[in-house]
Amino acid sequence: MVSGARCVTLPGMMVRGMLFLLSAVVLCSCGGGYKGYMTKPYTVRGQHYRPLSVEQALGYKERGEASWYDESSWMGFKRGNTSLGEKVSRGAVSGAHKTLPLPCRVKVTNLENGKSLTMRLNDRGPFIAGRIIDVTPRAAAKLGFKDRGLTSVEVRVLSVGDGKYERKADRKWIPFF
Repeated sequence: MVSGARCVTLPGMMVRGMLFLLSAVVLCSCGGGYKGYMTKPYTVRGQHYRPLSVEQALGYKERGEASWYDESSWMGFKRGNTSLGEKVSRGAVSGAHKTLPLPCRVKVTNLENGKSLTMRLNDRGPFIAGRIIDVTPRAAAKLGFKDRGLTSVEVRVLSVGDGKYERKADRKWIPFF
């Protein structure tokens, strides 16, 4: 053996490798580092999108077609991150919108059966003409359209931002007589 050389055993290499992989997983599962609201313009497939300002979004209400998307993969391992840098979770009740600031909390109402659901938008999409929102499989099931794939909905913004950045939409109070 050469003087000063280190002897690395197979178990030692395995421990170092496992620590490296664990560190990588922990770092990759961290958030995307956004502060406040994600409102920067972006381009997808040559189409340019300009998200609404927070003030514009607080009064947002739209009717259109919803679809659902499944970003999970084999045996429950999740692939990819949302536009906010959060891990995709199949069991989440969340969604994607092209132009609302992220994150954003919305009420989605299925106009075909009257079912409503409050969800957090944390991704961009859908990038298919005529669709206004994509939701996770769990959200689609709760709204009653998972088997069909598409439905007519109304989307209304409840708040924009999380934590100290959260701004709520004004509620219209109905007086009691």
